[in-house]
Amino acid sequence: MLQALAVRCFEQGVGLLQGGSAGTAAVLLGMAARLAPSNLDYQVGAAQAALALGDRDGAAAYCERALEIDPSHAATHDLLLGTFLHGENYLDVLIRIHRYLNPRTYIEIGVETGRSIRQVGADTRAIGVDPSPAIDGSLPSNVRIVAQTSDEFFARSDLGELLAGAPVELAFIDGMHQFEFALRDFTNLERLSAPGGTILIHDCFPHSRITAERERHYVFWSGDIWRLIVLLMEHRPDLQIHTIAAPPTGLALVRNLDPGSRFIPDNLERLCAKFLALEYSFLRKGRAEKLSLIPNDWNRVRALLDAPAGKISAGAPPA
Repeated sequence: MLQALAVRCFEQGVGLLQGGSAGTAAVLLGMAARLAPSNLDYQVGAAQAALALGDRDGAAAYCERALEIDPSHAATHDLLLGTFLHGENYLDVLIRIHRYLNPRTYIEIGVETGRSIRQVGADTRAIGVDPSPAIDGSLPSNVRIVAQTSDEFFARSDLGELLAGAPVELAFIDGMHQFEFALRDFTNLERLSAPGGTILIHDCFPHSRITAERERHYVFWSGDIWRLIVLLMEHRPDLQIHTIAAPPTGLALVRNLDPGSRFIPDNLERLCAKFLALEYSFLRKGRAEKLSLIPNDWNRVRALLDAPAGKISAGAPPA
C-alpha cells in the first residue's frame, strides 16, 4: 500500500515539476522519497524539485541519499555539483589570478604533475612542494620543485635563498587532503606572506559526504579541507575569506593576511581537536554561508583582489 502511494506521489510530482508547479511537486516528491527511501529515482526527483524551489541544502541532502543507494550514479553527481558550483574550473580561475596579479613569488603545496604550477608567469619565482612529484614534461626555468613534505619544507628549507629574500605574494594549498595538514600549511604560508598577499585553498567546498571523508574511497576525493575554512571563519575574523564557486570542489581566496599572527600556532593542538570533532552534518544547513561561497564570476573575484586590506568583511553573500 505504501509502495503504491509512493508511486502515485512520484508520478504526480514529476508531472507537476515538468509543468512548472515546483512547490506542490516538492511536497509530493519529498513524500515519495520518504515512503521509499531506497528508491534512487525518488531521491533524485525530490532533489530536482528542491533545487527548483531554490532550496540548495535540501537538494544536496536528497542527492546525498541517492548516492548512498548508488555511489556511482553520474546524473546525481552532476546534479549535486551544479547545486552550488558553476562556471570555470578551479584551474582556469587559478590561471586568471596568476595573470592578473603576476606575483613576484609563488609557493604551491602539492604539485602532482605540474599542471597548475607551469601556468606561472615568466617573472614569478615559483616553488612547488610535493613529496612525490610526478612532473609531466618540462617546467619553466623560473619554477623549482622541492621533493619534500610541506612540513619538512617549512622546517628545513632556506626560504631566504629560494625566494631571494622576498615574502610570498601568492600561495596555493593543494596538498594532503586532510584538515590538519592544510591548517599547518596555511599557518606556515601566512607567516612568510606579504601583508597584501593571497593564499588560495583548493578542495574546500565538499562535493558529498563520502568524498569528504578523511580516507580516500574513490578517485575523486576532497577530504576534510572544509574544516579549515570553518576554523578560519570562526577564529580569524581579521582575514578576508571567500570561497569561489569553482567546480569541482571550490577555491578559497584568503587575504588580509597577518604574518605576525600567533593565534593558530599557539593553539594548534586545541584547534585540531575541536575541528576534527566537527561532524559533516554541520554543513547540512547553510553550507554556502558557512563556507563563505561567492559566485564564480571573474569581475567579482577581481574586485576582491583589488580591494585594499581590511576593506572587506570576512563573510559574503552566498553564490
